[in-house]
Amino acid sequence: MKRSNRLVLLVGLFLAVVAFVGVFILLSGNPSNTGPGNEQKTPTVFATKDIPLGVTVTADMVRTDAEWPTDQRAADAFSDSSLVIGQVARRNISTGAQLTSADFASGTGLTSITCPPTLRCISVQVDQVSGVGTLIQAGDFVDMLVGFTADKFPVVTVNPTDNTITPITGLNATTVKLLLQGLQVQGVLLPPVATDQNQNQNNGSTSQPATNLNGQQEIVIVSASAQQAEVIKYAQMDGAISLVLRSAKDFQDPNDPTQPVTPIPDVTTGIILKTLVDEYGVLVPQVVEAILPGQ
Repeated sequence: MKRSNRLVLLVGLFLAVVAFVGVFILLSGNPSNTGPGNEQKTPTVFATKDIPLGVTVTADMVRTDAEWPTDQRAADAFSDSSLVIGQVARRNISTGAQLTSADFASGTGLTSITCPPTLRCISVQVDQVSGVGTLIQAGDFVDMLVGFTADKFPVVTVNPTDNTITPITGLNATTVKLLLQGLQVQGVLLPPVATDQNQNQNNGSTSQPATNLNGQQEIVIVSASAQQAEVIKYAQMDGAISLVLRSAKDFQDPNDPTQPVTPIPDVTTGIILKTLVDEYGVLVPQVVEAILPGQ
């Protein structure tokens, strides 16, 4: 009789342990349970239409799926549409794609680039002065200025008697012109930022140094037609190039920013010294005659 009682107690104890383990697993939400209806969900932002490079994201371009399976979500995807509204797309985003931080990265570490159909991609090297502080990013629109110095324009006279040529020296033939307008930036490359090893050694601080004019260089890759590519190459060889930043709104339909438009190019005169004197009132230096004492 005693042996039978012990057996009943053991069976009861075993059943109690099994029940306890089952309840624990149920309440703890075992992450290994991936059966139907038990997948983990994470809110994820998607594009509702194609968002071209350079377009500022608006509310109607995105939606948030609150029940998107976590295991199908990109690691750097956004979970709230408010985080992307107002940001500029730094690459083309297709309809239905998850929006990720890479879509809005400046692209300074890019390893490849896709050039738009029918166009050519060509790089232009600028610095902080000639490249808008090296703040130009993928998707931006720029105009290209070029300046040629006097030595690029040799001026000569021809003797009508014997056709001898005599160079004229001392002539200011410097000229500046806005050559190309509305080039879109497809990508940029920046060299590693130089750090001052002696900075903050005394206090061990890791704060970033203040922005200053340090000769920072930037490679700006623009898309251009075949003719424009030739113009850019010539300007690189014999001129001094500056890039001028444009507003992206100049190249977008105000009723639908995803639709590109081509603005009418501005007509400019170009600038030489005579233009500055005649039209902008730059004063021509005058010879000052001084009478010295005793003369």
